[in-house]
Amino acid sequence: MKGAKPDLRNVIPMKGDVAPRPVPDAPEFMSDTARKVWDELAGVLVGKGRLEPSYVYQFAAYCESVANFIETTACLAIEGKYYETKTRNGLQQKKTASWGQQQEAMSAMARGAALFGLSPVDEARLKVTGQGDLFDDLMKQLKNGPG
Repeated sequence: MKGAKPDLRNVIPMKGDVAPRPVPDAPEFMSDTARKVWDELAGVLVGKGRLEPSYVYQFAAYCESVANFIETTACLAIEGKYYETKTRNGLQQKKTASWGQQQEAMSAMARGAALFGLSPVDEARLKVTGQGDLFDDLMKQLKNGPG
């Protein structure tokens, strides 16, 4: 049979029956609030291929930082962000301990979110595949034309 050879770049392989990957249970050492965060997000990350067994402790740390944020935010709603104290310089406002803990939790959350692509910027960063091969891309354009 004669004719043009097939162009394998146009072929999309069939996925077939791909078994869903199991979602790991939250480690026993985690707090109850952190386990709820785990249950909410772990399945999404497994589906995106971002929660491998070797990442369990890093993800547990992220979940604990989210739990700390939730709990300190609840404390701030009750006690407020500041308290007043009388010093030798007069009446001053001081930040509560919960306010500082909330700030630390938010910083830890931002670092953990970056590891797992849990913000729009980090999601886009994780999708980048690298620079590629300049000469390979150039040769393809010369052979097939631009874009």
